[in-house]
Amino acid sequence: MADEYQTAASGVRGRLPVLPRAALNPSVIAAEQAYRKRSGLPLLTDEDMAALKAGEPMAWERAAAGGAPVASTPAVPVEAPVSVVPAAPPPATASVAAVASVTASGISPEVAKQVAAGKKWGKSAIAAEQARRKRNNLAALNDAEITALLGEPAAAVPAPSAAVPVAAAVARPAAPAVAASAAASVARSGESTRYVGTPAVGTSKAAAAGGIASIGPEDNEVNQQRRRFAWTAVAAFLVAWFIIFFRFFLPRTLFEPATSFKIGYPSDYGLGVDTKFQQKYRIWIDRTPDRIFVIYARCTHLGCTPDWKPAENKFKCPCHGSGYDSEGINFEGPAPRPMDRAHVDIAPDGQILVDVSKLYQWPKGQPSSFNDPGAFLRG
Repeated sequence: MADEYQTAASGVRGRLPVLPRAALNPSVIAAEQAYRKRSGLPLLTDEDMAALKAGEPMAWERAAAGGAPVASTPAVPVEAPVSVVPAAPPPATASVAAVASVTASGISPEVAKQVAAGKKWGKSAIAAEQARRKRNNLAALNDAEITALLGEPAAAVPAPSAAVPVAAAVARPAAPAVAASAAASVARSGESTRYVGTPAVGTSKAAAAGGIASIGPEDNEVNQQRRRFAWTAVAAFLVAWFIIFFRFFLPRTLFEPATSFKIGYPSDYGLGVDTKFQQKYRIWIDRTPDRIFVIYARCTHLGCTPDWKPAENKFKCPCHGSGYDSEGINFEGPAPRPMDRAHVDIAPDGQILVDVSKLYQWPKGQPSSFNDPGAFLRG
């Protein structure tokens, strides 16, 4: 509350706590000094600041307590009065009668002076004043004081007239409906009064302090569906991330084709090279007049898959030009040795059973294993 007043000794209390008060720290004194400078009030002297730090009355306060009169005119300029209050200040006798009658109705003399001055307060100013009083351990504004400061009841501070006596006009009680409206408009005992200046941003108390409703949205069918959709989306997102997190710890398995398989009966193949299983199993079936064997389609140079050239009757590697004859024996290019042959056998049902996990080789400069049992079938 703007509770500045001026004494005969030209002292201004400003926003300092009333006497008796505890010792003030330098930050509070500095804030008061800045406020006085902004408001055009007399600044605190070194003697005043020393008294405030010691928790003692200032020099002018001691003079006022010793009998110096206190002027009733406020030190700061007053806004234009409400329409129901005349522009001219009331006579001194009327002011005294108004203060006395209002005080009897539950309003403190300090608030009565503000009401008599004709200044209409806003809701935010009243909430800030309640917070200031709480910080300074002062009595909070009551319902009558809030109603009077808001200026809603037209008869709170009536204008003196010839027809109605001043004391009777001021003592006129406010209408109950108006008082209830004033009390509800500022939430004098609710969250907006209790937590002004203290709650953290984003909390329900901060919302109430700003005059925002603290209740949630209406619990109708539409809002329930929205909440269900939102929670379903959140749950799906968390489940997906949990699966991804769990999958990280599972071994990476490479699924490859079977190494052992059947390719049909020996009578299904004629003389020459058959390439029908090249894409599926990477093999060629080669039949000569006396035997059937399976060539593993992998170049012995760098592992590329050669192509069968029927017109040239040879295998040709597209990577580096290695050449092999119809039986997989290298004869040109960088290939160091012939292509490998897979293990073949006759299954119980009479089909040819191929196992590419066991290969027969002919290393360069070493004996060949192409004639070992299992490397071919008698044709």
